Amino acid sequence: MTPFYDTHAHLDSPDFAGDLPATLARALEAGITKIISIGTDLESSRRAIGLAEQYPGLFAAVGWHPSAALEAPDDIRPQLRELARHPKVVALGETGLDYHRLPSTRQMGGETEDQRYKARQGILFRQHLEVAAETALNCVIHQRGDCFEDTLSQMIGFSGKTRGVFHCFAGDRDALARVLALGGLVSFTGIATFKNGQNVRDSIAAAPLGCFMLETDSPFLAPVPHRGRRCEPAFVKELAEVVRQVKGCSIGELSESTCAAAHAFFPKLATPA
Repeated sequence: MTPFYDTHAHLDSPDFAGDLPATLARALEAGITKIISIGTDLESSRRAIGLAEQYPGLFAAVGWHPSAALEAPDDIRPQLRELARHPKVVALGETGLDYHRLPSTRQMGGETEDQRYKARQGILFRQHLEVAAETALNCVIHQRGDCFEDTLSQMIGFSGKTRGVFHCFAGDRDALARVLALGGLVSFTGIATFKNGQNVRDSIAAAPLGCFMLETDSPFLAPVPHRGRRCEPAFVKELAEVVRQVKGCSIGELSESTCAAAHAFFPKLATPA
């Protein structure tokens, strides 16, 4: 069976509490041999590490999601440094910026609160980038809403020190080119299989093999034909088939290029079980 990786899943989610062993068994049966479970705060990151310790094919990324920036410690760097030392922690994140639901859009304040929220996200993002550079790890980047320029600006300041993978990428070809020019990568989800996902398929067509990875963002964004269900890592198989068709390559070529990209970006994926 052709192997693939799920480079972004939230396996510590309560959605998997009742059947995680069966979920991982289905993933292995589908050829998904390595999975990265992504932290969204300190407790979530510790849970991701605990799962990675328990299951051989599981790895962890540690970080604090930007949408919860106001609840984060003022300085998260000491905790991140400690967590990043674990041999199965392969990246910092999920980190980045999220301007999709600002306080003003939720009737929780006006422009002043929006600016405070954005500023706090920026500080938190920079702290992740600093620890990533210190620990020779790369970052899993979340960017949603009108924040691409701000996200890229932060990354430019760390060029040559750490790299970023823009997860759940849905940007256009120009955005793709700018990410790749910085030495970054992108990662595609089940949105590529959606009827209204032509913009993602256009980006896939433009992305060279070796410059992108595959992910599920489980339990979210289940691909066709599983839409409406809980997403899980086994569904990379369906995503890969659509990506293969868009790229006009063989499933073996896609496997080789995406797995090689993952190993280059996350060197600690080679950590022995």
